[in-house]
Amino acid sequence: MLDALSTGDVKISELQENVKQIDYKRYDFRRPNKFSKEQLRTLQVLHSSFARLLSNFLTGYLRNNIQIEVVSVDQLTYEDFIRSIPSPTVLMIFSMSPLKGTGIIQFDPMFLFPMIDLFFGGNGESPKTIRDLTDIELSVVQKLSVKILDNLAIAWKDIVQVEPSVDSIETNPHLHQMFSFNEIVALVSFSTQVGESAKGFINLCLPFPLLDPMVSQMSIQRRFKPHPSDIDDVEKKKMEHWLGLPTVELTVLSGQTWVTVNDFLQLQEGDVLLLDRRVDQDMDLYIGEQLKFKVQAGTLNKQLAVQITALVEGEKDV
Repeated sequence: MLDALSTGDVKISELQENVKQIDYKRYDFRRPNKFSKEQLRTLQVLHSSFARLLSNFLTGYLRNNIQIEVVSVDQLTYEDFIRSIPSPTVLMIFSMSPLKGTGIIQFDPMFLFPMIDLFFGGNGESPKTIRDLTDIELSVVQKLSVKILDNLAIAWKDIVQVEPSVDSIETNPHLHQMFSFNEIVALVSFSTQVGESAKGFINLCLPFPLLDPMVSQMSIQRRFKPHPSDIDDVEKKKMEHWLGLPTVELTVLSGQTWVTVNDFLQLQEGDVLLLDRRVDQDMDLYIGEQLKFKVQAGTLNKQLAVQITALVEGEKDV
């Protein structure tokens, strides 16, 4: 290029025109993007599952309709996050062992006050004016925070096994600098609705150092299920135990027939009904209300019994 410029083969004006045609993208080196778009989409899918788990849990725990949905997932600096927090508010600082570092969950007062009102037997109403929480209310928030973290650990279980714990509850975000102001964080924002009218939000702030060990696993191609070798034997025994407790209603349909109301009213013990099924034909075995198997009648230890001979067409053999 320099030789071409010195000999006059290429003019400076032509180079300047080519430079102007290039569409440059601005990049702020003070605020690098540490999360790719694919990783942010994975975080959205992961915490959408967390939102559903938490909605179901809180609805049953407080006996009221509570809806939580993911609104957005973005990356920004910790300074921008702190500046966006309104006052008063409540911050729950938590750790996720064995991951190093801490995270923050910010609760909107319009979400907390109805929850606290329900906790004490109220109707989930919001106060007319937003105020600071009392010590008793903060202790209730801490108990709710433990339950929320338990559901977060369940949602994260497909990627990493963690044991969450509440480190502290803060009410003034500007008095405590948890991270460097230039630290990049992933911010997951949730919209909340308690009852019919109380609407608020929750912000989950996850700094990059906390997520760094699991960033490589945040791939959209990765299926959110543990490898069979990763399933603990204790979990297997627990699952077998709980699956063995429920009772299942089995119904065998030997056949059907039609009779008039007059004949039905005159039926007596010992009467014989002609069914629409031959003796050598299989009978139907229902599990609940679903037809699942074909069976043959017999006896076992002097008791009436049936033997499964086939699956009903369309059912999958497990």
